[in-house]
Amino acid sequence: MINQVRLYYSTIKYLKFKQIWYRAYYLVRNAFNSVIHLPSESSKVLTYKRNDLNLHSSISSYKSYLGSNKFKFLNKQKEFTDGIQWNYRDYGKLWTYNLNYFDFLHQPGMTASTGLSYIQDFVSNWHIIKDGKEPYPTSLRGINWIKFFIKNNIKDRKSEGHLYQQYYNLIKNTEFHLMGNHLLENGCSLLFGAYYFNDYKLYNKSKRILRNQLREQILNDGGHFERSPMYHQIILYRLLDCLNLVQNNYQFGHELEPLLYNVSQKMLTWLYSITFNNGNIPHINDSTIGIAPTTKQITEYASALGININKNSSLVDSGYRIINYPSYEMIVDVGNIGPDYIPGHAHCDTFSFILNINGQPIIVDTGTSTYENNEMRIRERSTNAHNTVSVNGYEQSEMWSGFRVGNRAKIIDLVEEEGYIRATHDGFKSRGFLHERQWNYNSKKIEISDKISGSIKRINQAEAFLHFHPTVELRLISNSIHVLNSVIVIEGHDYIEKKGYSFAAGFNKVTEAYKIIIGFKNNLNMIIKP
Repeated sequence: MINQVRLYYSTIKYLKFKQIWYRAYYLVRNAFNSVIHLPSESSKVLTYKRNDLNLHSSISSYKSYLGSNKFKFLNKQKEFTDGIQWNYRDYGKLWTYNLNYFDFLHQPGMTASTGLSYIQDFVSNWHIIKDGKEPYPTSLRGINWIKFFIKNNIKDRKSEGHLYQQYYNLIKNTEFHLMGNHLLENGCSLLFGAYYFNDYKLYNKSKRILRNQLREQILNDGGHFERSPMYHQIILYRLLDCLNLVQNNYQFGHELEPLLYNVSQKMLTWLYSITFNNGNIPHINDSTIGIAPTTKQITEYASALGININKNSSLVDSGYRIINYPSYEMIVDVGNIGPDYIPGHAHCDTFSFILNINGQPIIVDTGTSTYENNEMRIRERSTNAHNTVSVNGYEQSEMWSGFRVGNRAKIIDLVEEEGYIRATHDGFKSRGFLHERQWNYNSKKIEISDKISGSIKRINQAEAFLHFHPTVELRLISNSIHVLNSVIVIEGHDYIEKKGYSFAAGFNKVTEAYKIIIGFKNNLNMIIKP
């Protein structure tokens, strides 16, 4: 009980007052409405004047509608034989969310009649909808419906009127209690609602959110502050859609266009810098494939909107370092886990690194296969699921539940020179240890050195982890690891062990691969010869 209270305190103490206030406000308001039997949603019939809008072609979504009431999200397929179950939860809440997003409206081959029939079915079942009424799916669904209506020149007064009502529900339930990417999605969607329904109330709320949150959430280097390349792609795609909207429609003037353009260009530059030469993003924090548009798709869309890439980005503010040579690419994490008040997509990956050799993924992040609060989620966020170091089995940061973090590692020292990085974090400080890692690198080799400082008597065992991509074969020979034509030499170890692990190839999709566990006491040296 004491440990649980401490864990809650160490989590809550990082929250903003605004988050706590809104969480309490929504809780009390909804409870009050329930007690006196007031509807939590407005029952007032809203009148509106729809605008005829223009949009440049956007990005097609992944194919998730398979025909005849059959859908596939997150690598799990479901056929509804007796009408769409919009509350279907057998595959988890994220699957239900995806069904309620209506991204499938924008997949290749989707017809106007089919898409509209699902919109109308959703509207007719609104009285029983649960998860889909939440602000986040409401925000994504609103943008998808509006883009679909515009593209197909659909004028369906019942569906439009219902969507307008959803936007006024969203105004009352914007996600100030969560903030982060959720609040930014609320702001983007309200902008679409404002333009579509010619509504200044929606516009002013959107404008305030976008101006405040873009300033706060987009770092100086252009990275999204939650430090997930996948969410960076998602947010950038959403901002490009917003820029598309304001560039081609002028009822609210041009005041948001410079902001959206400049932020999108910064984010595009960041994305270009962190994307590997093979076109893939690193699966840092909560990132995986098959969710966000690819870097290539985003770059082409941005170009169509007049945005060019500024190819000079250091990623310093995000905490990542990109090391590029003709024979290898390496990404190093020497930053804090993310914004203290919303670290839900963070992992225990301080001082982790990812290595591609000749375009081939070699040392990888284990990735993300689930958001459910289960053993797999805990394991994928843990220290030993990343290419870093654990001491006496302790975690760098206290990851708990599905998206919670208690005490977390902080960078307390960072030195950088040409071909050299040295950093120290305090994630084990409460246990009496500090972890320092150094990278010395050039075109011919990478030398990684670990040092655990503190009471020698208290260090039972430190372990370093190296996770290898499922497609590569590795041989462990004495104190060296042989991978393709590369060699990793280990010095200062107590033992080296080869062990299987589950590599996340997407949500609900794992494949077996191998990792190397290296036991040591105080000092370890790894020399990688690509």
